[in-house]
Amino acid sequence: MATLLYRLGRASLRRRRLVVAVWLVVLVGLGLAAATLRGPTASNFTMPGTESQQALDLLAERFPAASGATGTIAVKAPADGQLGTPEGQALVKGVVQEAAILPGVVGAVDPFQVQAISPDGRYALVQVQFATGADEVTDDQRDAYEKVGAQAEAQGWQVAPGGEVLNAEPEVGSTEALGVVVAAIVLIVTFGSLVAAGMTMLNALIGVAVGMAGLYALSGAVDLTSTAPILALMLGLAVGIDYSLFITSRHRQNLLDGLEPEEAVGRAVGTAGSAVVFAGATVVIALAGLAVVNIPFLTVMGLAAAGTVTVAVLVAITLQPALLGFAGRRVLPRRSRRAGAAPAEGDTPPAEDRSGFGFRWAHWVTRLRLPVILVGLLGLGLLALPAQDMRLALPDAAAAPEGSAARVSNDLIREGFGPGFTGRLAVVVTADSPQDTAAAVPQVTALIQRTEGVLAVAPPQVDPSGRTALLGVIPKTGPTDAATETLVHDIRAGVGSIGNAEVLLTGVTAIGIDVSEKLSDALPVYLLLVVGLSILLLMLVFRSILVPVKAALGFLLTVAATFGITVAVFQQGHLADLVGLDTPGPLISFLPILLIGILFGLAMDYEVFLVSRMREDFVHGDTARQATINGMGHGARVVTAAALIMISVFGGFVFLDDPVIKSMGFALAVGVAIDAFVVRMTIVPAVMSLLDRTAWWLPRWLVRALPNVDIEGEGLRAHLDREPVDA
Repeated sequence: MATLLYRLGRASLRRRRLVVAVWLVVLVGLGLAAATLRGPTASNFTMPGTESQQALDLLAERFPAASGATGTIAVKAPADGQLGTPEGQALVKGVVQEAAILPGVVGAVDPFQVQAISPDGRYALVQVQFATGADEVTDDQRDAYEKVGAQAEAQGWQVAPGGEVLNAEPEVGSTEALGVVVAAIVLIVTFGSLVAAGMTMLNALIGVAVGMAGLYALSGAVDLTSTAPILALMLGLAVGIDYSLFITSRHRQNLLDGLEPEEAVGRAVGTAGSAVVFAGATVVIALAGLAVVNIPFLTVMGLAAAGTVTVAVLVAITLQPALLGFAGRRVLPRRSRRAGAAPAEGDTPPAEDRSGFGFRWAHWVTRLRLPVILVGLLGLGLLALPAQDMRLALPDAAAAPEGSAARVSNDLIREGFGPGFTGRLAVVVTADSPQDTAAAVPQVTALIQRTEGVLAVAPPQVDPSGRTALLGVIPKTGPTDAATETLVHDIRAGVGSIGNAEVLLTGVTAIGIDVSEKLSDALPVYLLLVVGLSILLLMLVFRSILVPVKAALGFLLTVAATFGITVAVFQQGHLADLVGLDTPGPLISFLPILLIGILFGLAMDYEVFLVSRMREDFVHGDTARQATINGMGHGARVVTAAALIMISVFGGFVFLDDPVIKSMGFALAVGVAIDAFVVRMTIVPAVMSLLDRTAWWLPRWLVRALPNVDIEGEGLRAHLDREPVDA
């Protein structure tokens, strides 16, 4: 692979104008396709095979008028009892009439007819039924809905439209650009050259633009969740900058060693590019592996992010060499260019500078390896403790940013009626005949009313055929409360079969519980898959048994500590103000499994870049301890810069208002920091030093059985020894 990439790198530099032109054509073409073919993204999470989804599908078929999105308008009078006055009743009826004639609305329910009035006569709830699902409600319809009640508010009343219809797509704003700015500063400091930093950043941004344009071009044919493009952007930026950084760093070193630009870039792509391809492949495999858990929206998210990572790899090994060809020796700092080329072939090269931080850190870690390992394990173990209390749920309006329409309405409903009114459940009773349905409804109602945790059961709504009835159930607790989850299971157990009717429980709250439970069940399976995959892949790369096992255990430490910190901040509320979190609550259901997939790939990045140099020097005759020090000394600066860039990019998304994206950005930034600085750059060299030569042991039968992927470029060196440089 190294030889093939070496040739690709040289060819890309030689034909740099063609390579740049091709990528620009691809970018423009995909950009035009995205502009014309882009489809809407989905803000809801469906789960085929669950009872809640079966109920929704049944409603769409038999009771379409009740299958669309719902809205709840909370009305608050200036004083207690005002809803009982003629003026108050007229004002609320005006809000109902205004909502009923909105575009896209099929009806609004008068709160006086269904007793949706608080005991103190100050709060009322107006239920609004839309004809389509929340994802199909247009921006104009949503805007019109949010403006309902303007006349009432002018008279001192508070009117707050809310409900699932206000579920909006998270938007990327200017705050995320802060991460890119920090990444650019890190590049400038690392390279000491504006040209090198600018070239690397430009290459990464082109890759991200191509990947995102391709993703949006496909969105017309593939249902994307609203978080999928954000995740793809987040990962595409981070790995795109990192992969370009690795190749540029090796290219600059080759130039300093006296190689001509074409040969320097060829060897950079052949060596560092091999690591980039392998690292990118691990990220892609981990993300694509999300498909094995058989959860459609998670599969789409994983494949979308995997696509942008694939583009980042292709851009790094083709476009980056071309851009470096345009830059020439200007990628070096001025003082290096003024010093001239490195000694010619045959001359004695200057002694290597081993006074840098990487070498000093490696000497310290290997000398104090046992205390370092113990302190590292103890520290990460303590950080992981909060993870044992982790709760998963889909976010409700209570987690929305303070001041948003959804949050204002949610708070008003909780204030006037209690938390249960913000997480209504829906029970679908259906049978083959109207008589069977009519006979089952009273029995279902009675059973539900006797279930602990139920506050009230609303009168049934019946479809025109009389075969399907819809009951509204109001729990005593909120949508993400553990007691509500227990209530859902109790209702399902109590009304599973009533006569000849089928009874199904659904609603946004029930869907969230079903999604969370299925994801929780899939998490151990996926973790086992990822850990097993990491051991196999690293066994191929490093031709060792203990190195892959050590890498997998380090990954588990990273994941556990990251979960613990994320739970402490986002669920328990510690230091929540620092990340701009208004209301702590359960973690988003898919965060743990997504975090495992992404961190696995990123952890393998740093493992490969550090340990591959250790193996290279060990194979060439260094002692195991010295090889460990060399690997750290040569790789620490680049890995540190790469980690800081990833942390900056992911951290930029913490400033978004959307709590889902905020938690994803935070968890990824913390995970990268822990894995790069604590696990890979501290615990790993200490363990490698402790294992000594045993770290590289591999049974002979495995030596013969495993293919040699040559990630260190041994085959490339043999090729260069056989053929002249300009071959």
